[in-house]
Amino acid sequence: MGNGVSYQKAVTIHLSVNGAKQKIVFSRHCGSRDIHDLLTASAGVSRWAKITLRDRNGSLVSISPTMPVNSEDTAFEVNVGPQVQGEANDEVLQGVLSHVADQVTKAFRITEMKEDMVTRLTAMERRMEREGMKAIEIDKCRKELSYIREELFAAKSHHARFCKCAVPIAESGQKQIVAKRDVPKYPKYTLSNETIEYLKKPTFDMWHWESNEMLCLLEHMYHELGLVEEYNINPITLKRFLLCVQENYRNNPFHNFRHCFCVSQMMYGMIHLCGLQKIYSLFDLGILMTAAVCHDLDHPGFNNTYQINARTELAIRYNDVSPLENHHCAVAFKILSNPECNIFANLSSEQFRTIRQRIIMLILATDMARHSEILEKFKGQVKAGFNFKDAEHLNYLNMALIKCCDISNEVRPMEVSEPWVDCLLEEYFNQSDREKMEGLPFAPFMDREKVTKPSAQIGFIKFVLIPLFESVAGIFEGLNDVMIVPLKTALQKYEGMKEAEEAKRRGTIDQ
Repeated sequence: MGNGVSYQKAVTIHLSVNGAKQKIVFSRHCGSRDIHDLLTASAGVSRWAKITLRDRNGSLVSISPTMPVNSEDTAFEVNVGPQVQGEANDEVLQGVLSHVADQVTKAFRITEMKEDMVTRLTAMERRMEREGMKAIEIDKCRKELSYIREELFAAKSHHARFCKCAVPIAESGQKQIVAKRDVPKYPKYTLSNETIEYLKKPTFDMWHWESNEMLCLLEHMYHELGLVEEYNINPITLKRFLLCVQENYRNNPFHNFRHCFCVSQMMYGMIHLCGLQKIYSLFDLGILMTAAVCHDLDHPGFNNTYQINARTELAIRYNDVSPLENHHCAVAFKILSNPECNIFANLSSEQFRTIRQRIIMLILATDMARHSEILEKFKGQVKAGFNFKDAEHLNYLNMALIKCCDISNEVRPMEVSEPWVDCLLEEYFNQSDREKMEGLPFAPFMDREKVTKPSAQIGFIKFVLIPLFESVAGIFEGLNDVMIVPLKTALQKYEGMKEAEEAKRRGTIDQ
C-alpha cells in the first residue's frame, strides 16, 4: 500500500562531447538502455559503443533514470569506449522468438488472430532490446509465448478465463520459486558511515539507488540488526532470498521493488527511532523486517476492489477476503519453501510456525479495508495504557508499525514523497481506465478526469496518516518531531496547492 500519478517531469542532462555542449531529455520511466542510446546518438557513435559519464570531479556517473540532474556549468563529460558485440546475441534471441511464433501459427492456424500475435511478439522483441535481455531470460520469453498460445486456444474453444490480470508468478507449474540470476551477479558495495547512519532516518532518499544497491542495503539491515546471527542464516542464502524477492516484484508504477525497499527502510528506521531493540527480541525484529520485505510480493497493480469486481482467479481462490494480501503471503512462503532461499532453515519447526503465523498476520494487516478496525483497537489500547507484556497489545502495535511503514511516503521530504504520489496516481488511473473499459464500478479517487494531486492527498493525510502516526507516537514520543511534524507540513503544502488551483480556476471562469 501507499499514497501516491500519471505524469513525471522530463529530466534534462547536460553533456560535454569532445568539448561541445549538448543535452539529452528523457522521462523517469525510460530504461537505462534508452538513455545509453541517447548518449551514443549525441556522441555520434554506434549504439553498441561503450559510453561512460564523468562529472567535473572525474567521478563516474550512473547511466540510469535516477541519475543526478546537472546544469550546463556542471555538464557530464562523455567518454566513448570500444563497441560491444551485441548484434549477434540479438539475432539469436530474435531467431528463437521467430521459430516459436512459427510453431504457434502452424499448430493453431487461426488467421484472425495473426495480427494480435504479431503485435504482441513485436512488443516482446522491443522489450528485449530496451532492457538488454540476456540468454538466461529466453526461458521466460518462451513461457510468455506459451501463455499467449493458451489464450488463443481459449479464444478458439470459447472458454473464458476468470483472471483478467496477468497470471500470478506463483501460478507456474514449478514447485519452487528460484532467483533467475545467482549471487555472483550481485556486486558487493562498501557503505560509508554517512550512508549507514542516513539509512536509519525517515528522510532517506531511495530515488538515488539502483536495484543492486537496494539489495545491498537490505542485506546490511539484516546484518546490522543481528538477524543473521539470530537466525543462523547462511549469508549466501540471505543474498539468494533477497534476489528472489526482488525478482518477484512486478514493474508496476507504484507497487514495485522500490516500494518494497521504501517500506523496509522505514521499518528499519522506526526500529532505531523507537528503540525497539531494547523492547523486542531479535527474533521479533526479524519478523517485522521480513514482513516488510515481503508485504507486496507479486502485486499485479490492480487493487482488491478490482480483483473482487472482476472475479479474478485470486478473488475466487481467497473468497473475496483480502485476495492480494493473501497472495503476497503465499508467494513469500513459496520463496521460503526453496532451501536455497530459506533464511529460516536453521530454526526449529515450532519457531518457523511462529514466524509464519506472525508474518501472515502483519501482511494481512496492510489491507486498507481493515484500517479502521485495527486503528480503533490500537487507539483503545494506547488510551487505556499500553502494556508491552500483553501479547495482544504487541500484536496490534506490530500491525500499526507495518501499516505506518506501508503508507509512510508523506513522512519523507517533499522532493522524495511527491514522485510517489505521481506513481500511485498513475497506477490508480490505469485501474480506472481498465474498469471503465470492462464496465466495472470505479472509484472517483482513481478517475483521471476528476482527481488532482492535492485532492488525492489532503484527505488521506488528514484522516488516515495523521491519526495512525499520532497513535504510535502516543507510545513513542520521539516520533512527533520526525514524523508528525513533516505530515502536518505536507498537509499544509497540499492545502496551499489546492487553494492555488481553485484561485486559478475562479480566474479562468471570471475571464
